[in-house]
Amino acid sequence: MRVLIVDDESLIRMDLRDIIESCGHEVVAEGTNGVEALALCKKHKPDIILMDVKMPELDGIEAARQIGFHHEAPVVLL
Repeated sequence: MRVLIVDDESLIRMDLRDIIESCGHEVVAEGTNGVEALALCKKHKPDIILMDVKMPELDGIEAARQIGFHHEAPVVLL
């Protein structure tokens, strides 16, 4: 499964990457805010997106709403 991780905390992204890869899945990209999430989703077309709710610039809830309009990947908010 191709996974996009979006969180403004680098340690959280690193831990999520380790867990995801240890389960045999591929992390296709990492972002730090909702704006990056939109661009990375368009570029990498992940199967699923793991995203923090509280982030700078564009929060996870609004980013998930916009992703839902343009992409088919499910978003799991953390």
